[in-house]
Amino acid sequence: MPRIALGLSYDGSPWLGWQTQPHRRTVQDRLESALAAFVGQPVATLCAGRTDTGVHAAQQIVHLDTSVLRPEQAWVRGVNAHLPPSIAVRWAREVPADFHARFSARSRSYVYLLLDDPVRSPLWTGRAGWSFRPLDLEAMRAGAVHLLGEHDFSSFRSSECQAASPVRTMHELGIERRGRLVVFTLRANAFLHHMVRNIVGALVYVGQGRQSADWMPALLAERNRTKAAPTFSPDGLYLTAVGYPGDYGLPSTDATDEIRLGR
Repeated sequence: MPRIALGLSYDGSPWLGWQTQPHRRTVQDRLESALAAFVGQPVATLCAGRTDTGVHAAQQIVHLDTSVLRPEQAWVRGVNAHLPPSIAVRWAREVPADFHARFSARSRSYVYLLLDDPVRSPLWTGRAGWSFRPLDLEAMRAGAVHLLGEHDFSSFRSSECQAASPVRTMHELGIERRGRLVVFTLRANAFLHHMVRNIVGALVYVGQGRQSADWMPALLAERNRTKAAPTFSPDGLYLTAVGYPGDYGLPSTDATDEIRLGR
């Protein structure tokens, strides 16, 4: 039975996250409904990383098994014909049977967009987080350095997280200003539930002067979620890339610069 990988983009604002729910108002439910309409039979999907309510994806990776044979471009056009404007299949590839959207992945990348402005902007509602207090980026960068490398990220982990281990390796954590936007770029081998939003929340506390940069290593050492800042808004969070070994032959799946640079 052929295994198909799909590259998916979606605006998370209308959806209650990725994972299927009884009310069927999730990205997975809507995608599987479109796939069933396209192939004429039920289709189950697995993704690289489950996104929460309101979180967006520029490059989510999904795989499915089906006995239906279709050209790769037909998967794109055919499935998109049954999807709403907020969800789109960007590409399709037939992959080896050992490919798994989640377990074959070697890295994930996210971008978080944060509006740094005394007054909220209706144009960025649902698309960026917001801080009405001015942010000190140098202090935030000094705090972010402590999160690079392999650590126990329990202090940045949701109480509902089901991961077997809280240890993750952070490869990149960049912070830059683009006009009124502060742009966070994060890349790790994997992320815990709410990990990016909890890191952003803690760094915003540092940027607002409510905590010092030295608070970040202290949080890591605490390994206690209750000691950290509240979980930040999902509005500005974008899954931008999932990295796989090259022998799977997937197309370029990195949309980090597309979101980071506002293209």
